[in-house]
Formats: sequence, C-alpha cells, structure tokens
Amino acid sequence: MSKNKSSESVKVVVRCRPLSRKEESSGPAGGIVQMDLRLGQVILRNPRAPPSEPQKTFTFDAVYDANSKQRELYDESVRPLIDSVLAGFNGTIFAYGQTGTGKTYTMQGAWLDPEKRGVIPNAFDHVFTHISRSQSDKQYLVRASYLEIYLEEIRDLLDPNHTNARGLELRENPDTGVYVQDLTSCVCKSIKEIEEVMNVGNQARAVGATDMNEHSSRSHALFLITVECSQPGPDGRKHIRVGRLNLVDLAGSERQAKTGVQGERLKEAAKINLSLSALGNVISALADGRSGHVPYRDSKLTRLLQDSLGGNAKTVMVATLGPAPQHYDETLTTLRYANRAKNIQNQPRVNEDPKDALLREFQREIARLRAQLNYRKWRSKQKNEQMEGESWDGDREKETEGEEDEEVEKEAEEYVKLEEQRLEREKEAIRGDEYMVAEEKQRLLGEKERMMVDLRKEQEATEQLTAKYKAMESKLLVGGKNIIDHTNEQQKMLEMKRQEIAEQTRNEREIQQQMLAQDEETLELRETFTSLQQEVEAKTKKLKKLYTKLQCIKAEIKDVNDEHVKSRQELEQTQNELTRELKFKYLIIENFIPPEEKNKIMNRLIFDPEEDQWKFQPLVPAERSMKKRPASAVGYKRPLSQYARVAIAMGGHSRYRVSVAVKWDYSGLATSSPGCPNLMVYLSFSQLDNRNNL
Repeated sequence: MSKNKSSESVKVVVRCRPLSRKEESSGPAGGIVQMDLRLGQVILRNPRAPPSEPQKTFTFDAVYDANSKQRELYDESVRPLIDSVLAGFNGTIFAYGQTGTGKTYTMQGAWLDPEKRGVIPNAFDHVFTHISRSQSDKQYLVRASYLEIYLEEIRDLLDPNHTNARGLELRENPDTGVYVQDLTSCVCKSIKEIEEVMNVGNQARAVGATDMNEHSSRSHALFLITVECSQPGPDGRKHIRVGRLNLVDLAGSERQAKTGVQGERLKEAAKINLSLSALGNVISALADGRSGHVPYRDSKLTRLLQDSLGGNAKTVMVATLGPAPQHYDETLTTLRYANRAKNIQNQPRVNEDPKDALLREFQREIARLRAQLNYRKWRSKQKNEQMEGESWDGDREKETEGEEDEEVEKEAEEYVKLEEQRLEREKEAIRGDEYMVAEEKQRLLGEKERMMVDLRKEQEATEQLTAKYKAMESKLLVGGKNIIDHTNEQQKMLEMKRQEIAEQTRNEREIQQQMLAQDEETLELRETFTSLQQEVEAKTKKLKKLYTKLQCIKAEIKDVNDEHVKSRQELEQTQNELTRELKFKYLIIENFIPPEEKNKIMNRLIFDPEEDQWKFQPLVPAERSMKKRPASAVGYKRPLSQYARVAIAMGGHSRYRVSVAVKWDYSGLATSSPGCPNLMVYLSFSQLDNRNNL
C-alpha cells in the first residue's frame, strides 16, 4: 500500500426536493429552505419564530435546489470520486436525511429515463466507459455485491434464501479493513450485467408504505463495486490497483407521530433511528477531534462505514432536505449533522498490489490453462505431421493469442477427423486380410476400438479445457475493446466539455466562498472615515451585525439544548421500556426455570467482541468430537481389543495359536434337559508337547 499521509475532508453536498401535492394542500404556503447555488449556502427559516428572528445559514461544498437535474449533481460532485476509485482509491457515496426527502431517487432515480438516472446507474456507465477507452495493456476485473441492514442484521440481497438464512457476520482485516464474511460477489463484464445484479437485489430489498412515503426503505442498503486493474509498471512487472466503491442508500429517520407506523413497521423504525443515531454520534466524535474514542461498534452501519468516516476512503455525503414547514425540526437536524461532517478528515491512499486481489488469481489460472492448451496443440501438431511424414518446425513465428485459440480448436478437430479416418482404414484392412487368423483379427480390432475411445476422450478433455479457458478469460475486461455501445468522437468531446464546465463551477464556488470570508476579515482594515459621524454610523452598523450574530448563536445554543433534552427524554423512555421488559423476563426466569437449568445456561454464555454481543457456546465443542463406538475390523465379527492388535502385530507364532471348535451334540437328548443340546468344546493345539501342561 502507498504510504501517502495526505488527508482530505469529507465532501458534503445538500439537495432539496420540491413540495409535494399533499404538503402544498395541507401546510402553509411556501417553503422554509432557500438555496444560494453561487455561494453553496442553505438558508433555513423557522416557521414558528417571529419575523425579527434571524434565519440560519449553512455553507457546504455544493447545494442543489428543487430545479436541479440528476446529471448536474453527478458531474459536479460524484464524477471526481469515481475517477479516484478507478485510480485505486476507496470511495463512498451515501445519502442522509429524513424519510421521504428523495434519498433513493438521488441514488437510483428512474433507470429508463436518461435525464432522471441517479448516482448508481451513472456510476455504472462511468466505470465501463472508462474501461472501454483505456489502453489495451490494461486488464480489469469488476465485481459487485449487494447487502442490506434490516433490523440490525446483515442480509445478502443476492442470496436467493436470504430471508431464511442467518445474518452475515462482520470481520476485520488489518490490510483491507472491515468486511462481511461469506458475502456473494458477482463478476460483471458489462453495464447490462451489473444492472441485472442491482435489479435482483432491489426485488429482495425490504420496502414498506408509511404516511410520509408510499415506498419507504425499511433497511440500509449498500452496493459494493470492486474494480481491479492490472497494468505493466516501469520495472516490467504487472502491478494491480484495487478500488472499492460503496454506494449507500440509507433509510430515513422517522417519527412515529408523523409516519403513523405500527407493529412490525414500528420495530423497523426503532432500529433505523437507533443506527442513524449511532451514525450521528460517530460524525460528532470525528468532527470534534478531541474525543479519543469513536463509537464505531454501536451499530453495524457504523462498522461498515468505518473506513469511509475517518479512514482510508474518499467520501461524498449527500444530505437531502424537505422544504415543508411541518418538517422544520428534521431539516434542521439534517443540516447540523451535514455541517459537522464537513470537519471529518480521511486519509485516502492508493491500494497497490493488495493480498486479496482476485485479478492475479484469474491471471495465473488463465496462464495455466493456456499452457495446457499450447501443449495439446503442440502434441496434436506433432502427431499430425508424423502421420503425414513431415518434420515439425519449432521455429515458426508466434501468432496472436486470439488466432492461436482459433487454430487450436481447428487443428484439434482436423486431427480427430484424420485419426478417425486412419483408424477406420486400418480396421477395414484388418477385416479384409484373408491370411490373418480370426483371433488375431479380433485382438487387433479391439485395440483399434480402444484407440478410438481414447481419441474421443482426449477430444472431450480438450473441449472442456478450451471452454474453461474461454470462461476464465471472458471475465477479464481489456482496455480498448468495445464492451459497451460504440461512442463516437462527438460524444467524447461533449463529455469532456461537461467535465470542464463542472470543474469550472466548483472552482468558482470555492473562490467566491474564500473571497466572502476574506472580505469579512479585512473590511475593518480597509475602512477610512472622513468624519466622526461616518465612523459612528459604521460602528453602529457593525454592532448591529455582531448583535445579530450573537442572537443567532444564542438561538443555536437554545436549539441544541432543546434537541439534547428531547434526545435524552427519548433515550430515557427507551431505557424504561427495556428495563420493564428485562424485569418481566427476570420474573419468568425466577419462577419458571429451575436453578440448575439456569446455571447451565449461564455457564454456556460467552461474549463475542467482534459482534459485540453475548452468544451461547455449543453443547459439544467443535474440537472435541464425541467418542464413537469402535468399528469392526475387516473380516471380523466384533471389534478388536488393544491386546489383540498387539498380538496381530507381533506375528502368528505357533505356540500361541489355538483353535476353538464348537460342536452341538443331539445324541443325548433323552438324559438332558428337554430342548437343550449337549455342548461339547474341543481344543486342539498345534504343539503336542504342551498337552501335559494344561
């Protein structure tokens, strides 16, 4: 891995959706959010405050109002991140906001409408277009995975039985960071294939209806794209760079009074709010910079985003807002979280030659299969030329790989046909030989039949090897090949112009923000007064401005305190509910479970630090298998003892051999008990000298 220690802050952009028909008809006229696209500012008005109260202003990297287009957001804010992923960095894009504010629309959009395609489909197009335009000496491997966090359980959306399967577990690797164990990964060779993977996962994702959103996401979804690139380096060796792109669609925060959810939907909302609260705590701890502990382990969502927030990744956060007056509190909370996230510093670095690169394994397997095919080709050529009486020329020029593969197939087919014809001619010659004995004819014909069978087996093995080689090679994408529809030069120029415009817009916004900050600092130094009255007016104006700032800070402190009190009350309510449930379970344990059974259960409990929860030990440890009944020895009716095994190992000396003969005698039935035969046992010894010693 590269040792680049440069850090960069999380990029935060804000998007506001338009008012819905329901909001326009039910609430007061007008929205509470104003956007200054030129300066990247969001101005929030409190609908419950008097007109004299100053409005709240937040500044971000970019802002997009209700009239913004999907393509504008992607070109200005997301495209540079995708370029970094293709260069070998880790990247994360996640949408954060209240339910029903357009997170899923921003991330996915309308797939069939080119103007309304979201971040994810545009990222697919970007990745595969870049591969098709890259140099031919580069090889790519693209993999995709899709998961969701539902009720704090990680589910694989690409697994057909994910609803019945147990939740996947999180693991941590010192080199690659946090990962999901046994997560399905699909190799994708085109936009169509990766879109199919996305559609399969979307059909399995948990979605439900609430009063605020008919298609509300009931889980956090994460679509992971891994792009591996192999390219020759200055030293002549092939070096691999791996970029990982996390596309996160978070479920929205909810309040039961507004969403009207009950039953299972209420449980889902509680888990969603809990994980989003943990995400907010992580953002606050990282933005503060003074906290030594960052609570990543409070939820699975924060564990998965551990590298994206303060780690090895470049991150873009899209905060979505609702402009309706009745959602003022949620909008203010979202803006505060987004404002804190700007202060998070990440340490991104290029992932060069990682140990878990799958592309290198594919290249080794392809090289091995190619060597086997070349050997078969050489052997078939040698046999063919020997049959025709020609000498094999080993100094022929090397053809291209594609022509080689086609020649291997053609020559293999021709060789099989010629061999079959030759064997048929020899069989006819044997049958037509009148001077040969019949037995000799049968033997020779049998040999020819066996040769035909061996020939067919060799042909089948070659076909299987060729098919396996082609399947492995087809998974790799080579730069310069048309893996998507042909893009003409005008479209390429149009894309380049669009990128230049987006870059220019970003630079203008940054310069204007810097100029605004510098003007406020240097205004007092540049001011000169011609009279005392003019100085008094200027000082009064400045005093009013400072007083306005003071009022804003006081209002901000009051809002933060109110929010803290509200959060504390919610936590206390949750604590009371959990305490009541815990007491109820303790009551059941004390009155209905015997003490010895309770002790057994307590002794089996262990704490798993990876999952941060208590688990039961298995009744039978995996390393200690239960004792099995000894199996009977081969040829014996019962198991052999250790003494018998030792005796067998020492050999069969005649001194220790004894034969037991059991004979049933029915001759004395009259004097014996009825139905009971006389049992006569005869012992015969091989050595006659031992008879007197018995």
